[in-house]
Amino acid sequence: MRRGLAVLSVAGLLLIAGCTTGFDAGIGPDDDDRRNPDDPGSTPDGELEIHHIDVGQADATLLTTPDGETVLIDTGDWRDDGESVIAALEDRGVDRIDHLIATHAHADHIGGHTAVIEHFEERGDGVGAAYDPGVAHTSATYERYLDAIEAHDVALFEVADGDELPIADEAVTAAVLNPPAEGADRGGDIDDASVALRITFGEFAYLTTGDAGRDAEQRLVRDREDDLAADVYQAGHHGSSTSSHDRFLAAVDPEIAIVSSAADSRYGHPHDEVLESFADRGVETYWTGVHGDIVVATDGETASVTTDRDAPTDARALLEAKRDESGRDRIGSSGDRVDPIAAPSTAPAIPTIGAADPSAGRPTIDIPGARPLTP
Repeated sequence: MRRGLAVLSVAGLLLIAGCTTGFDAGIGPDDDDRRNPDDPGSTPDGELEIHHIDVGQADATLLTTPDGETVLIDTGDWRDDGESVIAALEDRGVDRIDHLIATHAHADHIGGHTAVIEHFEERGDGVGAAYDPGVAHTSATYERYLDAIEAHDVALFEVADGDELPIADEAVTAAVLNPPAEGADRGGDIDDASVALRITFGEFAYLTTGDAGRDAEQRLVRDREDDLAADVYQAGHHGSSTSSHDRFLAAVDPEIAIVSSAADSRYGHPHDEVLESFADRGVETYWTGVHGDIVVATDGETASVTTDRDAPTDARALLEAKRDESGRDRIGSSGDRVDPIAAPSTAPAIPTIGAADPSAGRPTIDIPGARPLTP
């Protein structure tokens, strides 16, 4: 059941050559878990910002808490080598990454990790800690990422369902819902082991699932259905039909969906079935390939979406435009991406999130208890 979020009639309001729309992040009687448990009627101070960076056929998302703490989820494609991500972060005055997330090891998600680590460790205020699902990949991109972690002594932790990132601002929570906890069968699928995060701030909730597919979504519905509801959902696997299945979408019940993929995606992302599903559910849809950078800002009660470019947010209109642009249905194989610079890997084991890297000289992070990170 939709939670009754009211979309405000401000579509078309231009802001810095972009478009801003707003909505109320309303909660129903069954959503009390979003409130401050010590003060159920409280409203958090400040604003949480979620910036979906346009990195083409890839992913990169920056979360900034009201206190200025930063969470960077993925860093774009290996071909860009972090250039677009670093430029976007510099434009926003970011000089430190407190939490660096690798949702999974594919090169369109960790392609800029090495450059980002090197940039902020050598020219900024560093990287507080890195988080990984712990499923290695045999690619040079993944190897270089681990080499940068080691070279700059960045604490690296393996996360799983039940963990929580140690966000300093207690009004913001970042709960890990996937991959399964230790002892569960994760299988050998890198996509299905993607880190899924549910971010909450006041009455607002945001869900991102990396490239998690049908099997992972089925597990989430089975084991975590009550924890999936979100006002804003970043469409899994760049809008591929391998993700965003009906039962999963019914559990998430988003007001807004955000797709991170190129306008000319060689995989046909977002797939037509997914856009049709969003349209049938009345989900307002933003696509980096069309809208450019997409920024969600919320004070915990209301939220707004600002884009670089003004474009339709009706999923059916996006579907029609996609077909018109290509002259044909562009539903293609979502197939496995191949890292063109693949190389044999002997990736070391990653310590679990509650364990210290024995080579690290920084304070350990005991998740979910410890906060904040030591600057």
